[in-house]
Amino acid sequence: AAYTDVAGAERDRETCWRTNVRGTSAVVSAVNRTEAGLVHISTDYVFDGTRGGYREDDPLGPVLNYYALSKLVAEEVARLARRHLVLRTSFRPREWVSPVAFTDVYTSQDYVDVIAPDIALIVTRWRDVPYDTLHVATERKSVFELARRRRPDVRPGSKSEAEVALPDDISLDVSRWLALKARWKEETTS
Repeated sequence: AAYTDVAGAERDRETCWRTNVRGTSAVVSAVNRTEAGLVHISTDYVFDGTRGGYREDDPLGPVLNYYALSKLVAEEVARLARRHLVLRTSFRPREWVSPVAFTDVYTSQDYVDVIAPDIALIVTRWRDVPYDTLHVATERKSVFELARRRRPDVRPGSKSEAEVALPDDISLDVSRWLALKARWKEETTS
C-alpha cells in the first residue's frame, strides 16, 4: 500500500506518513523476522527535479512537497530490510482523467499497463538484480505529451496552476534497467 495523492498529502500529512513511512516500517519488521526479501516501490519524487536524467546513485532531495518527503523517508526505512531492492518508478492509471496536463513538468512516468509488466518481471527475478536500487520507467517527456497519448483533447497547462509545488524535471536514467532487461531476454532466447 502507498499514499500517492501528492496534493492530498499536503492536506492529510498524518495519513500520508502513516501509510508510506510507518507502513513500510511494519513491512520491514515482518520481512526481517523471516528469510524473505523486500522489493520496495519508491518514486522519482525523491529527487529535487532541477535537472532530470537522474541515475540510481545520484544524491536524493531536497524534496519539494510532503508526499516526496514521506517517500524519501520510506525508501530509507526500506533499506533496513536485510535483503531489499528499491524500485524508483512513476506510473498513472490507464486513462488520463484531468482535462489539463502540464507542459513544464518533465518525467519518465508512464501508464500502469506499460510499467507494471516490467515491475512484475523484476519481482519474479529480483534475486538476479545485482543492485539495491533500480529505476524502472520510460523515456523523458512532458506530462502533457504523456497525457496526449491517451487523451488527445487534453489542454496544455502550467505547474503554476497546481495545488502543490512540483519539480521541473524528474526524469530517470533507466539505462541500468534496460541493460538488465536485455540481458535477461538474451538468456531466455539463447
